[in-house]
Amino acid sequence: CKFYCIFLVAAGYSYTEDTVWMAMTIVFMLVPSFLVQLALTFIHRDLERDRPFIFLMHLLQLGPLIRCIEALMVYSQMGREEEPYVSICRKKHLRRWGVVEEEEREVGRSLRRLAKHRNAFKRTAVMQAFLGSTPQLTLQLYVSVLERYIPPSRAVLMAMTLASTTYGALVLNVLAIQIKYDDYKVQLKMSAFLCIILWRSLEIATRVTVLVLFCSALNVWVTVVVLANLMILFLLPWIQFWRSGSSLPENVGKNFSRFGTLTVLGTLTLLYSAINMFCWSAVQLNLTERDLIDRAQNWGRLCLHYTFRLAENAVLLILWYFYEEDDFECFCSLRLVVQILVGYATAIAFMLLFYQYFHPFRSLFTHSVSDYLMCVCSRMRASHISQPIGRLPPDARNTNPQREPPASAGSRRRHRAESAR
Repeated sequence: CKFYCIFLVAAGYSYTEDTVWMAMTIVFMLVPSFLVQLALTFIHRDLERDRPFIFLMHLLQLGPLIRCIEALMVYSQMGREEEPYVSICRKKHLRRWGVVEEEEREVGRSLRRLAKHRNAFKRTAVMQAFLGSTPQLTLQLYVSVLERYIPPSRAVLMAMTLASTTYGALVLNVLAIQIKYDDYKVQLKMSAFLCIILWRSLEIATRVTVLVLFCSALNVWVTVVVLANLMILFLLPWIQFWRSGSSLPENVGKNFSRFGTLTVLGTLTLLYSAINMFCWSAVQLNLTERDLIDRAQNWGRLCLHYTFRLAENAVLLILWYFYEEDDFECFCSLRLVVQILVGYATAIAFMLLFYQYFHPFRSLFTHSVSDYLMCVCSRMRASHISQPIGRLPPDARNTNPQREPPASAGSRRRHRAESAR
């Protein structure tokens, strides 16, 4: 359905002879599709096995379809024949009031194959969301701002790309929880899903709107802003890897050369930078780890990200407000700036609400969000009360005149005798 909408929008651009928008729409559809096919081939290790039909399906951009059919065939054959289990999986269930129950489960070969398909689909959904849907959403919104008109096909495509990006961010949140609490079975309630969806949709929508508005006023400087963000986010994991002095991980691929390993790591870093360009990546990349993922929950990095993004959005919106050439007829520009900033602040509020009340393992936190907020407020109050008083000049330290010391009894008698004479 999404590809059908893309073809309709591209056909509309072709009819109006907008070749640039048509070409960019098609490119933002084909490039992520090619990367998804390559990722599925790498995850299932088709290059190491003789599977020409599967490889041909990937070349024809039909890899996800054939993988879905293969997963359905595996699922339909489960339970018909008794198969020996491959391993035993032990998971902990966190009940109410912090009660932990352990459960053992035999994992067979079919169940392991289904888990591999499920993990592959999750990873490709993230790639499709942030390498395809987010650029497509930005492009279509930019064209709509320039034309002051949104046709129905473009509106449907923008809604679908926003839903795809939100789903990719939701997958990242669940994956981060599963990685952090690997020994526990993750079970999110419907309220937690709803809170994450509101948090991510507001965050992504406001970020895309800020970039589009800034591009409509200063289309040259937006290239500098985007490239600076991508380069900084791309180089941060490599700088951390270089400072650690570690060697390249050897578990990326069995038969991979050094160039192949660098290519895979570069693609992962590009995806990581694209995610953090538009929203917070719940899964943090760490090239020094064996699994390439940082399992620790870095609250300081989370606070730094949202503080910097809020300040950056405010600066870009202020620049757009002062340098815009064509005013919007339907609404006030200043009101739009305030609404976008309030929307991003609302996304941050939903994020804090999730970690405070709806996180499945909030009872295992050493400190909650309210504890950090109370600590920050108490420090601000203490610093306000104990402000140092500046030094006064030497001649102004004591404004009261100095009193003379009281006279003794003998001096008073002498003073009376002299006055009598």
